[in-house]
Amino acid sequence: MKKILFPTDFSETATNAFVHALEFAKKVNAEIILLHTFDLPVYDNQFFPENYAVIYNSLELSQFEMFKNEIPKLRAIAEERHLDKVKLSHRLMDGDLLHNIKKSIKDDAIDFVVMGTAGATGWESFFIGTNTGSVITGIDVPMLCVPVEAKFKKIEIIGFTTRFRPKDKKALKMVLEIAKKTKAKVKCLYVKTSNSDVTKETIKSWEKEFIADPIDFYVIHSDDVQEIILDFIMYKELDILTMLTYKRGFFEGLFKPSLTKKIAVNNEIPILAIPID
Repeated sequence: MKKILFPTDFSETATNAFVHALEFAKKVNAEIILLHTFDLPVYDNQFFPENYAVIYNSLELSQFEMFKNEIPKLRAIAEERHLDKVKLSHRLMDGDLLHNIKKSIKDDAIDFVVMGTAGATGWESFFIGTNTGSVITGIDVPMLCVPVEAKFKKIEIIGFTTRFRPKDKKALKMVLEIAKKTKAKVKCLYVKTSNSDVTKETIKSWEKEFIADPIDFYVIHSDDVQEIILDFIMYKELDILTMLTYKRGFFEGLFKPSLTKKIAVNNEIPILAIPID
């Protein structure tokens, strides 16, 4: 059984993402590990020598009580959607969010992360300078990023962009595994610019290799990569868009901040971020 890590602050944004996590867990036969992290304030105990421990114990207790009260609400959501058979376990940790997510990924052998984003000001702020963005660039497992506007619907079409590189193929195979379990179709886009070095033979070899898989390849000749991708998202009616991520540069290749800002008009689409070396 696979394991999905679901970091939550119990906000509306996180609760919406929890529905996606539940549905995804059912499709891939996974359990969900709920993670709630909190920061304890820094006090100088030389000024509060007698109350130092009392302050920390009180703060930890209040976080525990809140955690204990919120868990039944999430279980109720699972029951309402007839997904109460999805196994749920819990982690309550203090400290840095990214550190705790990394620790949980290692300790619990996590396969996926599902996390919500407010998305109110578009994808640029979603991916840059946010908790979601820092997590994406800091972990080594796929992460499903769910904008608060993205209400769950059946996954039928997964978008994937490529430049036909070996590392793209590794990510594509991972996406195809998800597509097969969710009975979805993958639509793979390559925007061939005037300075492209990808040969027709390379494209044909990929098409031949994946001929038995639920995937369609689209090769469009244009130097306006951003507009082609935007049109692709809109006219192919994608349910999920896949992005490949690099630690050193976040979204590698086609996905630059200027493009993610333009895609804000489509911020009801969850993003599947896949790290590649």
